[in-house]
Amino acid sequence: MTLTTPCTPPGTMELLPRQQIVFQRMMDTIRRGFELYGFLPIETPVFEVSDVLLSKSGGDTEKQVYFVQSTGALEQGHRPGLALRFDLTVPLARYVAEHEAELAFPFRRYQIQRVYRGERAQRGRYREFYQCDIDVIGKDTLPLAFDAEIPAVIHTLFTELGVGPFRIHFNNRKVLQGLFEGLGIQEPERRMAVLRQVDRLDKVGPDGVRGLLMGDELGLAGDVADRILELAGIRGPAADVLARLGAMAGRPGANPSFVQGARELEEVVSALRAFAVPESHWSINLGIARGLDYYTGTVYETFLTDHPGMGSVCSGGRYDNLASQYTRSRLPGVGISIGLTRLFYVLSEAGLAAPGPSTVKVLVTQFDAALLPEYLALAADLRSHGVNTDIHLEPAKLGRQLKYADRTGIPFAVVMGPDEMAGGEATVKDLRTGAQVRVPRGELAGYFQGRE
Repeated sequence: MTLTTPCTPPGTMELLPRQQIVFQRMMDTIRRGFELYGFLPIETPVFEVSDVLLSKSGGDTEKQVYFVQSTGALEQGHRPGLALRFDLTVPLARYVAEHEAELAFPFRRYQIQRVYRGERAQRGRYREFYQCDIDVIGKDTLPLAFDAEIPAVIHTLFTELGVGPFRIHFNNRKVLQGLFEGLGIQEPERRMAVLRQVDRLDKVGPDGVRGLLMGDELGLAGDVADRILELAGIRGPAADVLARLGAMAGRPGANPSFVQGARELEEVVSALRAFAVPESHWSINLGIARGLDYYTGTVYETFLTDHPGMGSVCSGGRYDNLASQYTRSRLPGVGISIGLTRLFYVLSEAGLAAPGPSTVKVLVTQFDAALLPEYLALAADLRSHGVNTDIHLEPAKLGRQLKYADRTGIPFAVVMGPDEMAGGEATVKDLRTGAQVRVPRGELAGYFQGRE
């Protein structure tokens, strides 16, 4: 018989148990942080009706979509009937439109699920990956205070995750849109094309973006490209940036979109300070644009200070109408997404997500096969007190059993032979330090509770 070589599908992440434990704990930390701020969980199907999923997407998006063919027979038309979701935002739009009458607004949801994109597989970028999203959806209106709450959530999460120093960069798309309009870039499609090039500033630098703006596709004049780069390059303390924007907005004939964007930034900064997020963790960055079409106001990118090559690890923004393609209701919203799979990969590469201890705290060893009923009763007692317990059911030398515990990351082993049985005790070995102690059998559960 010819054996098939086992291999992981390209573009997917598959972890060993102790790595999976670290990944799962990161996910649990994010979930707790979302719930701390009052967000409620939802899940949507892994696949959506393809016409619904792609109702407001461009050709590039459709090229990355995995279509579902369950029986080999395509439904009538040029597409299969179902497709795997490529993000969590489009399913959220469909969900809110479908359940609008049953939801309480503002609707605060979090969603932690896998998404799928048919991109070229490469290191750190995946075709199947977890996204961790939060969004607040309003009915008709949504106060700008929610735009300030989002960075407060990010600050709490990344502090708890312990990923080192980080900074949340944010901007308002109306500032850039107003500048473009004032420079004579009136067509919405052309403004979006310019915006996408500005969004590449951190990747290709000012000279690279200038070349793209003046290239054949956009053909902007050199002075226009310079004005765009001048605004996008404004940095510094929030008070200084807001002062410069205020001066520009106060000039006669200032573009209304620019003026509104500057005022909204000022309001978000004021609310963000009220949320007590230290300014050492956030800054206004007028070069942040976010390339997706549906963002209309505040936009965010979060970077790990010690790992600038990683790129943004958490991004998002505000949109005027989440579900315009599904409902006539106006549903403005704001939200962010964490690409957890990529974040975990990069942290692992940097040594910040090393395999951790097991979810099992104790291994009950089998010192004497004749005492197996006693070991089973001991394990049952520990579990009844909430102590995660494994039991070595296969008779083996004690050294082999301890090696098993060490390889799987179990920190404690319980050994109970005839001597311990006679004394009503058990020996507890700390496999990390080599220390051991005798503990009365009735006190074992209390010994392990609260002990790391």
